[in-house]
Formats: sequence, structure tokens, C-alpha cells
Amino acid sequence: MNNSKISLYDTTLRDGTQGEGVSLSCDDKLRIARRLDEFGMDYIEGGWPGSNPKDIEFFERARNELPLTHARLAAFGSTCKAGLHPADDEQVQLLIHANTPVVTIFGKSWELHVTEVLRTSLEENLRIIRETVRFLKAHDRQVFYDAEHFFDGYRANPEYALATLQAALVGGADCIVLCDTNGGSLPWQVGEAVDAVLQEVLGQNSPTSPRPAPLAHVSLSIHAHNDSETGVANTLEAVRRGCTQVQGTLNGYGERCGNANLTSIIPDLQLKMGYTCVPADRLRELVDLSRYVSEMANLHPDSHQPFVGQSAFAHKGGTHVNAVVKSVMSYQHIDPALIGNQSRVLVSELSGKDNIASKRKEFGLDGLSREEERRILQQIKELENAGFAFESAEASVDLMLRRARAGYQPPFEMIDYTAAVEYRAGRGMFSEATVKVRVGEDLFHEVADGNGPVNALNRALRKAILPFYPRLHSVHLTDYKVRILDSGNGTAAMTRVLIDFSDGDRRWATVGASTNIIEASWIALSDSVEYFILTDGERNQIAITLPTPVAGTD
Repeated sequence: MNNSKISLYDTTLRDGTQGEGVSLSCDDKLRIARRLDEFGMDYIEGGWPGSNPKDIEFFERARNELPLTHARLAAFGSTCKAGLHPADDEQVQLLIHANTPVVTIFGKSWELHVTEVLRTSLEENLRIIRETVRFLKAHDRQVFYDAEHFFDGYRANPEYALATLQAALVGGADCIVLCDTNGGSLPWQVGEAVDAVLQEVLGQNSPTSPRPAPLAHVSLSIHAHNDSETGVANTLEAVRRGCTQVQGTLNGYGERCGNANLTSIIPDLQLKMGYTCVPADRLRELVDLSRYVSEMANLHPDSHQPFVGQSAFAHKGGTHVNAVVKSVMSYQHIDPALIGNQSRVLVSELSGKDNIASKRKEFGLDGLSREEERRILQQIKELENAGFAFESAEASVDLMLRRARAGYQPPFEMIDYTAAVEYRAGRGMFSEATVKVRVGEDLFHEVADGNGPVNALNRALRKAILPFYPRLHSVHLTDYKVRILDSGNGTAAMTRVLIDFSDGDRRWATVGASTNIIEASWIALSDSVEYFILTDGERNQIAITLPTPVAGTD
């Protein structure tokens, strides 16, 4: 454990966008770069100006629109082509025109790539590495050399792989980046190779070498991919062996299986290995940063991602929750608040009585005895056996707890409903629904059509109760999921419906299950509306007002 500073080099804007399904506009990249700078990244790789017009635009706009306060911006490219001088290579010239303080170039460390991909000699490859670095240094750039496929190259021919690093150093490289480009290395292989680089190339101290450090001004970095699910582990091992910079992407986005995940690497280094990456107050923004990048990439955040995922500190099993209630760290490896996350207790058929008690406290509900909580727990287990699933539908759990309290009065009560789907010439398919709802002592009977039976039911219900709960205008359905639970029963299968609603400020979910998809949908739909009315009234201190009796409404 120590307090040494580990430099962070983020490649989300380039490597991350090579991931399948990841796409960022130029505006997105500028926004993300600002957030990365605010978080405390030391280097931000903006893209490869020689590969596409978007990255050229990014660097042009960055000069005026990206006033970085901490990070240094890097442009990425390759060594010059074999047989060319760097000054004659258009791609290298574009790196100069990007006008960034840092330029990162990659070159070949694996002789297979030199002979089979570049189709040149081993000696020519050393020349283009050395001369490209030297050319960029002559233009007053900080130059980082990415040794592509270094670990594969080292295993195949260690002498040549190390010689490519020497060529970059002769050219004047400021940082040597060891890349596990295929993502196939394992931690002990990475460790052995890092030791060899420190001893044979940099002449620095390592766990196995007492040599002095004549090249201490040159930093050593690790750039891992995750094809063997070891991207994070390889990065941590490389740091343990002597690397002082780590490269990776937010959320592990990247080609194939992704890059080393900085949202795991940073807290591992800082909270568990004692290194300094970012200030503690910035570390608490890690969850927000992770979700912001997901939003910019138009991807759902991975709820099971370590550290930053919604489920990272979620407790479901009854035994676990019982222990967490007594000692919160009994089933948590860190305090989630340190990285901006929080503990959660889930409710399901695996729950124990402490799960219910914990959720009741979380929801701010009182007035239930332990025996009543046990009855609710039993009800949840029976409903889950019938097809419900409550861990993703906490609004449904909230309602169960409220309904169990003495004197509970629902804001409305469904008496009956119908939903029909028809085809009419000239109109095509449409749906119509009728609802009969009791509010207070009065009945209201309304009809509405929609583009489907659930939509029609939603519109008819709102039509009946909106005069009494006008804030429902702000509530909109955001997601509707249907799952067939026992497909072997064909059209008679049990169906589960999960509905998400939002009022623009918060989101909640409710669940319904039935062999009739309309009934399952209605359960979830009406519960969502009831939940909003109750909780919105509490949040805004609005009393639930029942209607004045009106003749003829029955």
C-alpha cells in the first residue's frame, strides 16, 4: 500500500467507440471530454484524425470549445508507412495538425504483424518506429508510444519485442505503453513481461531488479483488453509490477469484449491498493460519470457492473439482508458512498423478514407489526410462485406495505373494465376500453380508444380520475416489458408484465402476472397510477381530495 500517483489515460472517445453498438457524435465527444476533465483524468485521447472526418472535426472544435482545466488532450495515430519518411506520410501530418500537446502512436511489436500485416522487414519496422517518434518530438509534442500486441510479441520473440521499445526510446518517447491488444494475456504473463521491460529496457528498479533508473523520466503504461475477462486484473498486476500509468475506457467499452474498465480499475487502485488516482471528492462522482457516458452512448447502464452498477451493492437473500441489517459491511467489500453508489435491499421469494422491514424503513412507512410484515413476506413468496417478480418493481412492494396498514384508503378503486380490439374498414385495427371506477363514494364510467388495449385502458382510467388528480398529466409510460413464463403452455401461458412510468423527475416500476395479458397489464398499470397519486401527494404535501357527489355519474 502506498500513496503513489497513478496517471489515468482515458481512451473512451476512440477505443470505446470501436465497441459494437457504441456511437458518439462530435458534440457527444466534446461533452464527455469535459466531464472526464472535471473528474480528474490526466489524459484524454480524443480520436484518430487520420481515420475519419468526425475526429478531424473534434480536434478542430476542441481548440475553442474544450478549455480543459486538468487533462491533456491526445491525438492518436500510427507510425509512418514502411518505406516513407514521417514528413511524407499524410496520416502523421494530420497528427501534427490536430494541435494537441500529446500524440500517441502505435507500432508493431510482434514479428508476425511486421512480416504478415505490414509486409516489411523487422529492421524497417524499427526504423519507422524510431523516426516517427523523433519527427513528432521535433514538433514539440509529448509522445506516447503504444507497443501494439506487445505481450503476444514478447512471448513469440522477446528480444525483438524489447527492441521495438528501444527504438521508440531512441526516438525520444516520453511514455512506453504495453498493449495487450488481443486481450489474451493472463496476469502472471503480464507481470513477467513488465519486469523484463523495467530491467532490460528502462533499467529501472523492479521487484526482482536492484538496478538504478537512468531513464526515470520515461513512464511505463499498461493498455489491456478484456477478451479473457482479465483486463482489470492485468492492469492491476502491471501497476503492482511498476507501471505508473493505466489506459482504459469508461464502462469497459471497446472492440470485441471491450477494454480494461476504468470504472473498476480506479476504485481498485485507490481504495484497495493505496494509490492516488483522483481526489476523494471526485471519486464520489464515479457512478454519475459512468451513467453519463452510458447516456451519451445511448446504452442502458449495466446494472451488474462492479462498483458502479445499480446491483453492485444490492442485497436479495434473506440471510444476507439479516447480516447487513446488523453490520452493513458484512456483505459489502467497500462503502458504496465512496464512489457515489448506495446499498439496496431487494424483495423476492428469497427474502426474509428483514428484507421487508428494511424496505418499509426505506419507504418511510410505519404502522406495521412484525407479524404483518411476515404476512406480507408470505404473500410476496406466493405471488412470485404465481409469476410475479418484485425485485425490479419496488413500487408494487411499496403498495403492498401501504395496503396492509390499518385504515388504508385507495385513491380510486376499479369496479370493472373491458378492452376490445376491432378491425373496421377505412380505419384498420383499433382498440377501445371502458372502465368503471369508484372515487370516494361515487362511480365514474368512461370509455376511450387507443392504439392497443393497454393504451386504451390507460386513457380511459386517466379520463375517469384526472379531474381529481390533475398532476397525472405529468406521468408517462417509459417502458413496457412482457415475458412469457411457461411457453410450453402456448397461448395459455402465464404472462408477466413490467411497466415503468416517469413523472419527469423520478421513475418507478410495477408488475402484474396472469394467464391473460390484459389482466397482467391492468394490474401493473393501475398500481403505477395508484403509487404515483399516493407518493406525489406525500412529496408535495398535497392532500388527496375525493369528489363531491354528482348526480347521474353511476
